[in-house]
Amino acid sequence: MRRITDFQLLATGQTLSWVGNGFQTVALAFAVVKAGGGPGDLGLVLAASIVARLACTLFGGVWADRLQPQRVMVASDLVRLLTAAAMAVMFAGGGYHLALLCALAAISTGAASFFDPAFGALRPLLVPAEKRQSANATLSMLQTGSQVAGPALGGVTVAAFGASAGFTVNAVSFLASMIAALLLRVRAERGPRASMISELGDGWREIRKRDWLMFGLFGATVYHIANGIILVLVQVVAIERLGGASAAGFIAAAEGLGGVIGAAVALRFKPRRLLRAGWVTLMLMPLWALAYVWPAELVAVVAGAIVGYAGLIFFDVAWETAIQDRVPQRMLGRVSSWDYLTSFIAMPIGNVLAGPLSAEYGTSPILTACAGVLFLSAASQLLVPGTRRLTRLHHEPAPAEKTGTPELAEATGA
Repeated sequence: MRRITDFQLLATGQTLSWVGNGFQTVALAFAVVKAGGGPGDLGLVLAASIVARLACTLFGGVWADRLQPQRVMVASDLVRLLTAAAMAVMFAGGGYHLALLCALAAISTGAASFFDPAFGALRPLLVPAEKRQSANATLSMLQTGSQVAGPALGGVTVAAFGASAGFTVNAVSFLASMIAALLLRVRAERGPRASMISELGDGWREIRKRDWLMFGLFGATVYHIANGIILVLVQVVAIERLGGASAAGFIAAAEGLGGVIGAAVALRFKPRRLLRAGWVTLMLMPLWALAYVWPAELVAVVAGAIVGYAGLIFFDVAWETAIQDRVPQRMLGRVSSWDYLTSFIAMPIGNVLAGPLSAEYGTSPILTACAGVLFLSAASQLLVPGTRRLTRLHHEPAPAEKTGTPELAEATGA
């Protein structure tokens, strides 16, 4: 019998967890509205989650580098399992306590802030260095597909059985992720500890050593502010001008399809200067935003979504692979946490700015301006010497050249 690899365990557990998260997204909104909470209560729950994410992400990176990453992942999954189960019990019993729901959401998101850097630190340990791009592309494909399938299945389940069922499915998905992490055999080398502040500073200093990484984070921050504005405005355009909820559904499906295509391309297309290629493909995203302005037809928006999100996911694979290749494994958790934090801070800023800017200048001009920001934030990275010169450390053979065990090829999707 063929041995199940650590990568396969991780991919299986995470896919189930990603799908389960889609159930909770639908269940949370449904439960709050059904209980009479309305947008104000839902906003407070989401705000509690944002505060917890901001407070915990960098510390999660430190602990991911202090401990075996899978231990951090198991603890995080256990906490999230318990909070999802508590939400299921609360709504199953007909009770609605806003303060408790905010606390549970904050605890769950805080635990996720520890999980994500640990997941980033663990991934490159599971496959040989020359297989990292394929492994990252496989995980991106699974995550993108799960982000489409999860809410769709969650909507059907919640509509049929209520919000409590959605929370329950998410709790079970965390159990699956936790079991997969417990079964992982890989071990990371860990050195002596310093103070928390010192170790946080070490992570930032590791970023500053690499111009492609430091300027990439700044560029991504600007990108995510503009994208945060776009993501609010395009929903309004889709509902008001392109056909309502059905149009929004078609567009979301196209975004998911584009992401799967981008990951599939990353599985096969392995340029020597992968990071440079990633920034180039990210320059396709403005096509998606501009399609809402002209020709402002559903078919054009769907096509733009497929092309733009394919470029985005290819970039994500290139970015993750570059970090895994060039940042020492003992620092990956902290570097990943800075990466997550800059992205997470920027997006809500854009969300908040969308309303005032569109009210002052109009939706189409703001979408056009933000599309320009997306393009410039990606194109400017090609001026960074490190981005232009950075090459992949390890040659990954083309499919026709591959040798080695079928086990590894199957594990990485190669």
